[in-house]
Amino acid sequence: MTVTTDKITGHILAAFTIIIWGTTFIASKIMLRDFSPVQVMILRFFIAYLVLWILNHKIQKTSLREEMGFLLLAITGTTIYFLFENKALTITNTSNVSILLSVAPVFTVILAHIFTRDEKINRYVILGAIIAFLGVAMVVFNGTIMLKLSPAGDVLSIGAALSWAVYSIILKKYVGRYDSIYLTRKVVFYSIITTLPILFAENASFPLQDLKNSTMIGCLLFLGVLGSGICYVTWNMAVGRLGIVATNNYIYLSPFITMVAGKLILDEHISIMGIAGAVLIIAGVAAAGLRNNVKNQQINSTG
Repeated sequence: MTVTTDKITGHILAAFTIIIWGTTFIASKIMLRDFSPVQVMILRFFIAYLVLWILNHKIQKTSLREEMGFLLLAITGTTIYFLFENKALTITNTSNVSILLSVAPVFTVILAHIFTRDEKINRYVILGAIIAFLGVAMVVFNGTIMLKLSPAGDVLSIGAALSWAVYSIILKKYVGRYDSIYLTRKVVFYSIITTLPILFAENASFPLQDLKNSTMIGCLLFLGVLGSGICYVTWNMAVGRLGIVATNNYIYLSPFITMVAGKLILDEHISIMGIAGAVLIIAGVAAAGLRNNVKNQQINSTG
């Protein structure tokens, strides 16, 4: 596979993942009507692990240090991220959560600049981040300017974004060393281990009778099989091909995907501001990846 083909594959994988993740927000909203945030987390993790085990049930010998790495990936990329995000949604506006979670790529760029050698801040990344973030704001507001401060919820949202950025930096060290399905399976396993104590602490029970509802079952399977299973695999594969900065830029598209899904599934309104914001997001993501495209063209022209 050539460098160009490899990059194109990475972009396709990242785009596919964000389309699914942007839609999972709708499924989560439906499930949270009858389940607590932690209950939704543990159920989707169990389903994801089952699917990943079927796809790859090989057992590899790993060191204690590697297991600790898997544990850190689970804590930062799933447990803390989903816990903070879901808790924030219960105490602050969805608009606040959406726009603050979109800071994740910015945090990722900063941490990558500090802790990696090959993914540094450059003018294209900065320009792309500014354009995309403006687009995110327009999509989130979608014609209704309504941003209210909620300190606790906003701090949780920022904490979730920072947690994802830390996850991304750790992930960079693992994507090239393990099969993507195996790596995701290990992370989901530790996600279950780290989420169970929270479930017990809340003394929460599973309202299993609600799963008899076909809508609930469909939402849970969508979240577990795709959202927490397959998509973490495709995201890891994208990171391996594009790097953490370029891949995380696709997170800017998430509010736009949620907006479209809301229109198609819940018949929510889409305004001209929302459409304009979508254009800015796409332009920002393209601008952020411009430097890599220029480099690749120079390499191909001299090769």
